[in-house]
Amino acid sequence: MNLKNIDTFVSVLIVGLVVLMVIPIPTYLLDFLQFLNLSISILILLSTLYIKRALDISSFPSLLLVTTLFRLSLNISSTRLILLNGKNFSGKVVRAFGDFVVGGNYVVGIVIFLILVLIQFLVITKGSERISEVAARFTLDAMPGKQMSIDADLSSGIIGEEEAKIKREDVRREADFYGAMDGASKFVRGDAIAGLIITIINILGGLLIGMFQQGLPASEAFSTYTLLTVGDGLVSQLPALLISTSAGMIVSRSASKENFGTDVIAQLTADKKVNILMGAMVLSIGIFTPLPAMPALIIGGGIILLSYLELRNEKKELSYQTGGGIYTPSEEKVEEQVSTKGRISPPLTTPEEVSEIIQNDTIEIDIGYGLIALADPSQGGDLLDRITIVRKQIAYELGIVISPVRIRDSVLLSSNEYIIKLKGVEIGRFELMPERLLAINSGMASEAIAGVQTQEPSFGLNAYWIDETLKDEAITKGYTVVDSPSVFATHLSEMIKKYAHEIVGVKELEILIDGLRVKNATIVDTLIPTLLKIHELKAVIEGLLFEKISIRNMPVIFEYLVEAADKYGKDNEKLIEHVRIGIGRQICEGLKSSDGQLHVIALDASVERKILDSIIDGEEGRYLGLEPEYMNILIEKISKALEEIMMKGYSPTLICSKSIRFLLSNVVLRYVQNVSIIAYEEVPGDIALSVEGVLTI
Repeated sequence: MNLKNIDTFVSVLIVGLVVLMVIPIPTYLLDFLQFLNLSISILILLSTLYIKRALDISSFPSLLLVTTLFRLSLNISSTRLILLNGKNFSGKVVRAFGDFVVGGNYVVGIVIFLILVLIQFLVITKGSERISEVAARFTLDAMPGKQMSIDADLSSGIIGEEEAKIKREDVRREADFYGAMDGASKFVRGDAIAGLIITIINILGGLLIGMFQQGLPASEAFSTYTLLTVGDGLVSQLPALLISTSAGMIVSRSASKENFGTDVIAQLTADKKVNILMGAMVLSIGIFTPLPAMPALIIGGGIILLSYLELRNEKKELSYQTGGGIYTPSEEKVEEQVSTKGRISPPLTTPEEVSEIIQNDTIEIDIGYGLIALADPSQGGDLLDRITIVRKQIAYELGIVISPVRIRDSVLLSSNEYIIKLKGVEIGRFELMPERLLAINSGMASEAIAGVQTQEPSFGLNAYWIDETLKDEAITKGYTVVDSPSVFATHLSEMIKKYAHEIVGVKELEILIDGLRVKNATIVDTLIPTLLKIHELKAVIEGLLFEKISIRNMPVIFEYLVEAADKYGKDNEKLIEHVRIGIGRQICEGLKSSDGQLHVIALDASVERKILDSIIDGEEGRYLGLEPEYMNILIEKISKALEEIMMKGYSPTLICSKSIRFLLSNVVLRYVQNVSIIAYEEVPGDIALSVEGVLTI
């Protein structure tokens, strides 16, 4: 249907309804409009029976107002014509209701009219009004929960952005609709009251006009005008009753899935046993009571026959499905199978079932909905490739092999947020802006730049999310500009390095040992399990990784461990220190400056002696027993000295004797991050050592 300019036409019609109240119209036009009113009410009722949800006819509250106004306008127009013409009134619709519907008896007409008004006012309108009121309140209360559910579906990727907008709009419209229906139901209630009052006024007015203006006897005047008024009232109340029924249908269909007819038939005939039982009861009532038997035989017998045919069709359909290879067991059989299965294998008892609920992934990444495009190769995302690169980079730098990283979307995160988890525990979190670039101030930029200020996640440096158009300007001002996937990859890499000692578990260590055994089977078999158990080897590897020492040179590490284990037994501290001396060149090469020298901060002899004298042998091993005040001063001076050496462009390195290095390192690294503490014995003779300062207390 072409709806062009229909809004103008509707506007003119609504204005015409108001004009209809004051301008007289001919009788034939009144007949047409009253017939139109009845037709519209039937159309509205049928439409409400076929909708699946209330929003399918969201204009109903306004439609209710317009139809009420239409009926009142016709009521006024018909009243005018009846009172003016009296027994000469020629309105065919009104006379048909007065003569045919109530048999020309105005007493019967009054009774029928009052019954219709009571049904509409006390039954249908009252119930619709209550349902509308409750629905409006509960719909409004449920609005936040529905919005959260939509946001959760959006974040998890179940729905798209456009669908989420539509669903949010539907939630808002639903709340508005039930709120409007709560008020619009008052129109129907008021219409019923107005119809009753208008009818009484018309009867009294007609009686007065007939007696005093037309000189009719009181009985004739009362009979004539009452019959016409009752006919007019019925013409108005029947459409009103249909529309109030429509209002009740709309607000009461909150849990329906299909149209009213489909739902009713499907639900009332769903259980054939109930239908057969009901048919048998109807037959019994007709046969064994004084009630007429013929209706009971027709109704009861018909229901039993239809139910029997339905059951037979279902059995045929089931047999056809079984012959084709699709078997649907009966309810009894299903219960038996479930019960038997429950006795043989209760839930979560097989290794496969239990493994699904155990935390098996070493590193996991949860991402918000907005980052799915970065992780989805079909949408051009390269996040998975970058993770693979990070894993290879870590393998070459630290020598550890990381299990594949699992990425999953999470409804608990904001759209562009991600979380890095280690063995199920969060170790890093950041929020990206995929459509922007991150301009990082690494100390070279002094001017601010237009963008969203933040801190980059890896090193905590000040940064700005900027538009791509500002990339050249940011680089010119000294910023390092990277895209969102690069920010994520760097963050992941730094988190892995920081927690490398926790990442390497028995599973990862076994992979490394199996790889080493390929070409160095003898050294592996010599060390494990004869000299060291797997958990004791793991403790040594963790100690090296805790200080960012690469274990890629595994053959050398194993060789020195064989020597240390044979010499020192299973003393973890001595094993680690012996290995460090063995791979001293590797350690120092990573700390040398561009001039080829190793620039360090040294401890004064008195400080080293103080630390050495404070070492206490305990049941769990050695530890430092320094006074808290002295310890605070020591940490503060070490931090300040290493900061000064960093300002010169050198690696922050502290050097001390072998006897205190292990215990001092364990204490200092708790408070000062990303520093290296080495022993004099670890520095090869051909590496130039430059002491930049001596720390005294």
